[in-house]
Amino acid sequence: MTPAALLRRLAGRHRRALALLGLWLAALTMPAVAHELTMAEMNVREISKGQFSWAWGQSASGRPIAEDLQPRWPDDCRVEDMSLKCPATGLVGRVSVEGVGQRYSAAMLRITWLDGQTRVYTITAAQPAVTLYGAADDQRGVGEVVRAYTVLGIEHILTGIDHLFFVIGLLFLVGFRRRLILTITAFTVAHSLTLASSVLGLLTLRPAPVEATIALSIVLVAGEALRREETLSRRLPSLVAFLFGLVHGLGFAGALQEIGLPEAHLPVALLTFNVGVEIGQLAVVAVAWLLTRVAARQRWLQRGRVPVLHVIGAMAVSWTIQRLLAMAG
Repeated sequence: MTPAALLRRLAGRHRRALALLGLWLAALTMPAVAHELTMAEMNVREISKGQFSWAWGQSASGRPIAEDLQPRWPDDCRVEDMSLKCPATGLVGRVSVEGVGQRYSAAMLRITWLDGQTRVYTITAAQPAVTLYGAADDQRGVGEVVRAYTVLGIEHILTGIDHLFFVIGLLFLVGFRRRLILTITAFTVAHSLTLASSVLGLLTLRPAPVEATIALSIVLVAGEALRREETLSRRLPSLVAFLFGLVHGLGFAGALQEIGLPEAHLPVALLTFNVGVEIGQLAVVAVAWLLTRVAARQRWLQRGRVPVLHVIGAMAVSWTIQRLLAMAG
């Protein structure tokens, strides 16, 4: 039976549940389509008192960053080609970047001052400007990295619908029982290991097989959650979560490499991105728990479990086929 035929058959039985599910899926999908999760990095170097050179880093897509982002320097500074000339007081004042929040999630300014110290500042749609004081005056650079990559980690798990579906499939498989803690922990440990290994260059795999395996993991978990008999996945869900978590970690690493990492704060960025992923994951678990409380009082919501799993499985099958065909092509 094709996914379309399956959905038509389910719609006849569970119209109301599927309507709500459709709205929920649309809400999840729209941010992912409208907003790319990418980071632009600018390197600024003070070459003499009040004189700076600046340049954008390499874009992951190959598209020139300058076509999408325009820096705005303090009024006392003027731009000449790719150099910046400021008064004797130095680079003092507010710096902003126009276009952040559209093609790029954030712009990271890596400034190396005349004394050799480096500071990193992050500009996002929520924080559109930073204030500079003409020197490496404090340690705010690390704080900026922590805040930016934590938010990016949360955004990635909440807009990465394939990872999200896997977590939801685990919830359906395990339920809100004590072993859910062990299952989620196993998934966290596994994807943390491969995320760190991949970003640090210790493990490298082609993206296409990774993405296909991630889609296949959702198919398996959704199918196992639909079965009533005792299976290996039901007996040892933490093992399944760990094994597939290794693959999902490689998917997280691919996204993180596309975003870009600040060389001066690589461990901090890696750690806080992973923390952001976990915060987003726990938020999904919390929302799912609240929905189960509501469903306990609404019988029609209780009947939505099967169609939800069927839709998740059908979408994952479609992703698997598409990604396998992309590999073959």
